[in-house]
Amino acid sequence: MEISQYSENALTIYMGDDIDENVNRQLVSLKQKIEAQEIRGIEEIVISYTSLIIYFDLFDADAEEIEKAVRNIDTDSLLEGGFEYRTVEIPVCYGGEFGPDIESFKENGLTADEVIDMHSGREYLVYMLGFMPGFPYLGGLDEKLHKARLDTPRMRIPAGTVGIGGEQTGMYPFESPGGWNLLGRTPVPLFDPGREEPILYRAGDRILYRPIDEQEYGEIARQAARGEYEVKIEMRSEG
Repeated sequence: MEISQYSENALTIYMGDDIDENVNRQLVSLKQKIEAQEIRGIEEIVISYTSLIIYFDLFDADAEEIEKAVRNIDTDSLLEGGFEYRTVEIPVCYGGEFGPDIESFKENGLTADEVIDMHSGREYLVYMLGFMPGFPYLGGLDEKLHKARLDTPRMRIPAGTVGIGGEQTGMYPFESPGGWNLLGRTPVPLFDPGREEPILYRAGDRILYRPIDEQEYGEIARQAARGEYEVKIEMRSEG
């Protein structure tokens, strides 16, 4: 574990150089242990691929006190015992106007139905959020679905669109330009400032994509607009 000054009001804790599930698990566990200490002045802790950043209030926090508290955490304990995580189910209508690039996977030797089955048939680890609020960088994509970004990015990708860029899959919480291959779209608002937690998922969670048809898409969209749709979130454990 290495600690450095990220800015005058932030510290960065590095946990290694490799992007893998164990490093993510260590970072999630470390974040939980820091939060449990309720250290005065800490405002936010943000996880990235191999590090986390602790933001604090310059007028209420002591950077040396925060660093000392972090260094006192036994890093060997971060991977000990069972590990609990959340699964977040995201309904997705694949293909058609929602997923115009799904047919292009014929280049990978896959039919649209095979792409849907492979993409929705596993859990994806949320390594980090970035690019825009609520955009998840997900690990665990089947190698057969790896596909380079488009040579010419689109100027407008609708909010809720699910896509593939290189070796990763993810989804756009807001309308945005982008060069990912578009597979489908979810009717669920991925970012909603009116929710207790505006973003549905956090680093360390797993995303499950559930295929739906256009009729169910419309039904869920109407429920979500009325604030009546509840995303399925479950606690699971491993180890």
